[in-house]
Amino acid sequence: MSEPVFPLPSGSTPRRRLCLAVDMEQYSLLDTRTQSAVQSDLVRVLDEAATLTGLDRGAWARQPQGDMEFAVLPETTPEAVVLGPFVHHLAVRLGALNARSAAPRVRLRLAVDTGVAPDAALGHAGPAPVAVARYVNAPQVKAVLAVLTSADLAVIVSDRLYQDVVRSGQLGLDPAQYVRAHVQVKEFGGYGWIRVPGHEPDDMRAAVDGGREPLPNAPVEKRANLSQHVRHGVAVGRDVRGDLNLGLPAMPTADGPGHAR
Repeated sequence: MSEPVFPLPSGSTPRRRLCLAVDMEQYSLLDTRTQSAVQSDLVRVLDEAATLTGLDRGAWARQPQGDMEFAVLPETTPEAVVLGPFVHHLAVRLGALNARSAAPRVRLRLAVDTGVAPDAALGHAGPAPVAVARYVNAPQVKAVLAVLTSADLAVIVSDRLYQDVVRSGQLGLDPAQYVRAHVQVKEFGGYGWIRVPGHEPDDMRAAVDGGREPLPNAPVEKRANLSQHVRHGVAVGRDVRGDLNLGLPAMPTADGPGHAR
């Protein structure tokens, strides 16, 4: 008896792609004229950081949203290049921007995740676009910038990227520079790893712990944590919609690199 043949689906198969969201701190406190100026500043520093890294911003699928930009990067974009050199150049360009006299300061929260993110009628579908919209608004990231007033940039990456890319140590990535946080925003829950360029983990650990919403019934270290993850969703402007899937996230070992004490 011959084995059944399963034809390949028509059309292109969705591939894993990097999704990125960057948001400005305290944008709503600015007047209209200043908002316009800092929007231009945001675009410029992202363009400059990408150029210095060798990335083509023209190939990014971008959704500007005032004080925020969401982008899906080309499939061939090296993930370690974004988490390493791009973040480095972004921090440097922000520092140069904020060194100007009598100019509004621009401070950014950057979130990065990876996953299938096909085009959809109102943006992009899939869990990664939803996740970065939640990660970039994580209370722990906001708390870190509130405490580290000299910092211009705070970065949070998904647990998936931390385990797959950061822990590999490629391009100088140091897992010990990240602090783990359990992020709970709206219907989304998951682990992320926070880094602030130019600051040590101990500088931000108290802020991360203080900004964490406690998990029910038991602390993180003493239970097998079931975290909520968006299974399907669509990014629409500042909002995302999706249903939930319960599952066990990847958990770093207690003695593994970068373990948050």
